[in-house]
Amino acid sequence: MPSVFIKTYGCQMNVRDSEQVARDLASRGYDLVEHEEKADVVLLNTCSVRDMAEQKAIGKMQTLGGRKKRRQHQVIGFLGCMAQSRGASILDELPDVDLVVGTQKFHEVGRHVDELFRQHRENPAAVPAPRVDVAEETGSQNTIRDHLLAPRQVTAFVSIMQGCNMHCTFCIVPSTRGAERSRPLAEIVAEVESLVAQGVKEVTLLGQIVNLYGRHEFPSVDGRSPFTQLLQAVCAVPGLQRVRFTSPHPIGFKDDLIACFRELPNLCEHVHLPLQSGSDLMLKSMHRAYTRAGYLRLIDKLRVAQPGIAFTTDIIVGFPGETEENFRQTCDLVREIAYDNAFVFRYSPRRDTPAATMEGQLPEDVKMERNQELLRILDEIAAQRTKKLLGREDEILVEGESRTNPSRFQGRTRTNRLVLIEANDRWRGELLPVRLTESTGFTWYAEPKLV
Repeated sequence: MPSVFIKTYGCQMNVRDSEQVARDLASRGYDLVEHEEKADVVLLNTCSVRDMAEQKAIGKMQTLGGRKKRRQHQVIGFLGCMAQSRGASILDELPDVDLVVGTQKFHEVGRHVDELFRQHRENPAAVPAPRVDVAEETGSQNTIRDHLLAPRQVTAFVSIMQGCNMHCTFCIVPSTRGAERSRPLAEIVAEVESLVAQGVKEVTLLGQIVNLYGRHEFPSVDGRSPFTQLLQAVCAVPGLQRVRFTSPHPIGFKDDLIACFRELPNLCEHVHLPLQSGSDLMLKSMHRAYTRAGYLRLIDKLRVAQPGIAFTTDIIVGFPGETEENFRQTCDLVREIAYDNAFVFRYSPRRDTPAATMEGQLPEDVKMERNQELLRILDEIAAQRTKKLLGREDEILVEGESRTNPSRFQGRTRTNRLVLIEANDRWRGELLPVRLTESTGFTWYAEPKLV
């Protein structure tokens, strides 16, 4: 059978979707390869959240299209958010593309690829017509459920819902991912149980607005939201040692969810809590549905429930109408909270979103200057934290080889700090006590604390 290479852009949801596609293709007999040069099928799973991600995917596909002139049998395709957003119009710019599959049709990729190869075998001289499949499909949230685990893999993503109803003015996700749709709790728990039986020790629950899971489909019980019920059920799976979730929305943190950080021992002490701006005026313009003061109260409640909890966040600089004072309010809030890390993005207009046509669009040099200043503040916070943590003991779940240094293994603390240690196969997949010895600011080095 042919070989397949899948390149993924964007978030953990995209990584999980690519894994589902890979699992389906492998079950059909396709050989999964790590490089595109000799692959018979090359699929790009795309992101539309920022223009840069789209431009990277387009540039990559242009390169693949040029190579295809020498390999006529090769199948190249777009999957995911960009495919959903642009649909058949992609073919106007990239006529060599064979396959365009949207966010609700990942489970159909294998069938489409099979059909393209069948047509080529039956008539090698003909070029099969491109396939575009971006229609909505009822129940698509239930199709991302199978895993392709590597040997001794100990962490896994679990998709619990798709879509978003929040309609932030800068965000294209509601149009690329559709409305919120959640999977049944029992099916998610069964998936986690299967993963644990295969050696997984940590799962991360995924959703566009993960902590609003089930709010349209399932009832609250005894004051517990559907997401809190799910967390409690997943944390009760025997043998599961760590649970995480991402990405939540601040409005989804009610008292029952906050209490989970105090009551569930295997719920990790880390929350990725998107801020976007520290200015109430900008938050209102973004349609974020919370205020600066409300966000700070939430931070305080979580710290009371779980002292030592780590916070990471997303921030947009240069949103339309953002004044210097608005930006200063963001900087001040970042210093006050002292995030463990943050993803800072320059505002990027997205088609068919309200913010794209707002007055007060800022020049790129202003966005870049604000981006760099905020990164400097985060570096200062990281340097201060390093002084406090160097020499301390912690525990990591050793995941395996570092992505950037094969002579080292990587793992994460419960607070989600990335830690590198010397490579030793007997530590792979283990919860390992370590002493933190060095830091680059956001990556830590450690030595095992052996007993």
